[in-house]
Amino acid sequence: MNSKQINNSSQSLRYLTKWRYASSLISVVLMLLSLSVIGVKGFNWGLDFTGGVVTEILIDQHITASEIQPLMTAAYQQDVSVISASEPGRWVLRYANIPDENQRPELQQVLAPLASNLTVLNSSIVGPQVGQELVEQGGLALVVAMLCIMGYLSYRFEWRLASGALFALVHDVVFVLAFFALSQMEFNLTVLAAILAILGYSLNDSIIIADRVREQLVAKPKWNTTDINNLAVRSTFSRTMVTSGTTLLTVVALWIMGGAPLEGFSIAMFIGILTGTWSSISVGATLPEFLGLKTEHYLITLLPDTP
Repeated sequence: MNSKQINNSSQSLRYLTKWRYASSLISVVLMLLSLSVIGVKGFNWGLDFTGGVVTEILIDQHITASEIQPLMTAAYQQDVSVISASEPGRWVLRYANIPDENQRPELQQVLAPLASNLTVLNSSIVGPQVGQELVEQGGLALVVAMLCIMGYLSYRFEWRLASGALFALVHDVVFVLAFFALSQMEFNLTVLAAILAILGYSLNDSIIIADRVREQLVAKPKWNTTDINNLAVRSTFSRTMVTSGTTLLTVVALWIMGGAPLEGFSIAMFIGILTGTWSSISVGATLPEFLGLKTEHYLITLLPDTP
């Protein structure tokens, strides 16, 4: 390698260092703002958590959800979720419960402008007690998932690298939660499922970079940690971009083709993939450096036992 190539390489590494530090600072500031938004705005809990009425109807096959929803929303004075069921003309209606029977409009009357041969197949009420149980179980699922991930990272990596990967996971989840708090989109079970999926996706990215950092720490013991982190990020960058790009295309297709029932899931996954890619490269690789990660922390595990 000639002197010109060496200079170009060193300049690119210095640029990458500045980029990592700047992006990490931006991430920390945005994370603090996101926590503030969550605390101030709260969530617009869906019927899965608050309780409500779930009614399944059978109507003419040519009638669409865009025709049913305006009539239901106007009659019940609230947002009504209209979800396609297993066969054409079969719909699931979800809305908040109206305890007073006298104030609850009859479905046949509400949808009379569309069709007269409407059949109510079944109707059930999800009480707020069940909704509260779902909130507790959903929160417990997130906590258990995070604890399992913490245990795995602690076993696989030295604690400084594990801390970087774990902080990146928290970063991604907070960003998704902040979006739903700020936009007041409905937070339901599909969004919770997306958050659990984001944990797995982001963890995969973080582990790949952390593995490369660990390999370089052992292979290049005389290098400083900053250069090793830059080399690890640069060597995995193309793979990360290709993986994230193809996954985003799949999520966008799901967003477009899945319709309203999968909208929350798709949006949460879209944000999670973007922030997961960002945090794995910036936060996940930079935090261990600030915590004092050095070559000695891994070389010591390779030394033979002395009598």
